[in-house]
Amino acid sequence: MAKSRALFHTVFPLMQIKHIYKHILLTAILLATAPILWAQDGSAAYSFLNVTSSSKIYGLGGVNISLVDDDITVADQNPALLGSEMSNQVALNYMHYMGGSNFAGLRYGHQAGERGAWSAAIRYFGYGSIKEALPDGSIIGSFSPKDVSFGGSYSHDITDRLRGGIALNMLYSSYADYSAFAISTDLGINYYDSDRDLSLSAVVANLGGQVKRFNEAYNRLPIDVRLGWSQSFGSFPIRFSITAWNLTKWHLPYVETGDGSDTAKPEVKDKFMSNLFRHLVFGADLISSDNFYIALGYNYKTRTDMSTYSRSFVSGFSLGAGLNVKSFRVGVALSQPHSGAFTMMVNLTCNLNELIN
Repeated sequence: MAKSRALFHTVFPLMQIKHIYKHILLTAILLATAPILWAQDGSAAYSFLNVTSSSKIYGLGGVNISLVDDDITVADQNPALLGSEMSNQVALNYMHYMGGSNFAGLRYGHQAGERGAWSAAIRYFGYGSIKEALPDGSIIGSFSPKDVSFGGSYSHDITDRLRGGIALNMLYSSYADYSAFAISTDLGINYYDSDRDLSLSAVVANLGGQVKRFNEAYNRLPIDVRLGWSQSFGSFPIRFSITAWNLTKWHLPYVETGDGSDTAKPEVKDKFMSNLFRHLVFGADLISSDNFYIALGYNYKTRTDMSTYSRSFVSGFSLGAGLNVKSFRVGVALSQPHSGAFTMMVNLTCNLNELIN
């Protein structure tokens, strides 16, 4: 799958100079913005932007910006992973999330010229039914909060190994009698060496802000800087990935609640190693065949965010698998962040070119 990107480039001539200048400028903006964002503090608002729509990425820990594949769903968190090799693909996704939440989405991609590609997507995040109460505690009914994201992305091959991309999303939120509208932008870049199956990526995610507020308070988007590495080694049929995220701040403390006894006292964890691993997501996927894959991920931040005495033993781990059948691909991913919470994601991707032919 990943090699199709390299094969695609061999049939095209060298890029025009104006395209080189344009995307060198894009790269410069990306790198120049990162140090500024390092001092920014993330926001809890619009956290749904960090939920992937790819079952393969979810199986690899939920965050991965460097996985090179010819499946359009992997371009979810890095627009630079979108490519012409994904032309005329359409992908549906559904996710049963914690607390009765259900998410769904649709994405379509197409080639744009000899070295570019674009995609359009819409995603829906429903959080079930919630009781509505007055300040005195009296219940007056219920409401169904939701978020909707719709937008598009564009990528361009700067060289045969370097690709840049940008994504723009419109965000609508409706919570009871309140609604808000925001605009989000992602900037990404990817370097891929097909000879070594080495992929390196950098992303500045969730740039933007609210255009219409819920009320007088302004909610910031969860701006983030991310770095990613994916690589396989020789004939060994497993590709490894490490993604560093939440790089806009170092300290990510969490509260360890103890064993659940009456004498247990909550303890704030903010040590060096704890902070380090809460910034990292680990993944490995089996790449021995183009017809199927198996993915395993570990997200230490997910595990520690669920740091109660009743959390699941497998909290932080995720498992994914996929199968290619003719022009269709089916992917499933599972995780159990907490003993009382089970999540599942399903993808169905279709290559319209192969279906028509």
